[in-house]
Amino acid sequence: MDSPQTRKTGLNLPSGMSETTLRLDSFSSSFRGISSLSSPLKNSTCSDRFIPCRSSSRLHQFGLNDKASPVKDGGNEAYQRLLRSELFGSDFESFSSPAGGGGQLSSPISPSKNMLRFKTEHSGPNSPYSPSILRHDSGFSNESCTPPKPPRKVPKTPHKVLDAPSLQDDFYLNLVDWSSQNVLAVGLGTSVYLWNASNSKVTRLCDLGPNDGVCSVQWTKEGSYLSIGTNGGQVQVWDGTQCKKVRTMSGHQTRTGVLAWNSRILASGSRDRNILQHDMRVSNDCINKLVGHKSEVCGLKWSNDDRELASGGNDNQLLVWNQHSQQPALRLTEHTAAVKAIAWSPHQSGLLASGGGTADRCIRFWNTANGHQLNSVDTGSQVCNLAWSKNVNEIVSTHGYSQNQIMVWKYPSLSKVATLTGHSMRVLYLAMSPDGQTIVTGAGDETLRFWNVFPSVKPPSPCKETGLWSLGRTQIR
Repeated sequence: MDSPQTRKTGLNLPSGMSETTLRLDSFSSSFRGISSLSSPLKNSTCSDRFIPCRSSSRLHQFGLNDKASPVKDGGNEAYQRLLRSELFGSDFESFSSPAGGGGQLSSPISPSKNMLRFKTEHSGPNSPYSPSILRHDSGFSNESCTPPKPPRKVPKTPHKVLDAPSLQDDFYLNLVDWSSQNVLAVGLGTSVYLWNASNSKVTRLCDLGPNDGVCSVQWTKEGSYLSIGTNGGQVQVWDGTQCKKVRTMSGHQTRTGVLAWNSRILASGSRDRNILQHDMRVSNDCINKLVGHKSEVCGLKWSNDDRELASGGNDNQLLVWNQHSQQPALRLTEHTAAVKAIAWSPHQSGLLASGGGTADRCIRFWNTANGHQLNSVDTGSQVCNLAWSKNVNEIVSTHGYSQNQIMVWKYPSLSKVATLTGHSMRVLYLAMSPDGQTIVTGAGDETLRFWNVFPSVKPPSPCKETGLWSLGRTQIR
């Protein structure tokens, strides 16, 4: 017969357990469950996902960039508000920056602002990965931030020194030139010597005799023929490979101190203030005469396209001539001393550099299209020569009184790359090697010094050929 306890609950309890005990255990278990749910911060619980707290998120850093057109993209204010609400929640406006320009959402939004952009937070702590460390403006930049390149190192000493006895200390002469075939021509007294840079072989090309002297030398662009200006006013042309005189041309009344070849015309400048143009293809000694200087012509350079001839003189003038007139197209008179140093840029058409003598000491840069002076720099010394690098946009200058230095400049910043010293007298002569890396300088101290001042030219990246026609590719010459 069932006991009353059994009939009341309908449960068969084990011996030793009462209904009271069961109710206490159930209540204790329920209390522990309620306690674990009501205080999540006291007991750590595991979960299958993480829900971030929007109040701690920096959603106010997302602004809008004025890029797209409302007409083109069909944006409107209602759509923008709905998009922000869906992306960031309805409480996004509470995190708006009150003075944040593009990040302020409490004001009416322009329909054109429909591009998201992450903006720098200036009020937060500085982080080593913060965009404000990488960039000083408030926008995010897609450009890679690379550290600045260290300045290029230029050797301070020459790698070779040659003795050049009887090399004259005369500012108005031009006695050194380096050919495209890697042969250096030097005028020493009454003779011209050739030094082969490939094998260091020295050859005496000619001797003008006791009654004459060498005043200038200049190779043709091909490097086969050498022109020589003499103290008597003649211009001689010699075959450099056979050491044979090809032609003698007259026309100047006194010494010929400067020569300049283009592809077919040889220009010569003299103390008689005239510039003569000679053509080897005709029998006449002179085909044109340019009159414009009031004193000795000591600087001559053709432009890279052979269309313009720049001349400098002891009258402090820089003149630019073209092929269509016997009058100078430009007359530049800003220099206050003799203009011997002249160089055309190989990197920019119509860019001309010129240097002044002791009373001027400035290198000036000109736009020959309109005659405007672009820039100038005071070098502190007499400017004797200028030469542009063909590998990089830099220019080298040699100097006389009073520091006798060699300087390498970046263009257009005109920052100094290097200052080289070694000559004990004015560095009156300058020539550049065919590869554009080495310069040779000459001075009245009767030495020639070779300096590595410019980097090598970067080879073009090879073009990868694919397809049938790339197989067995050859060149037709």
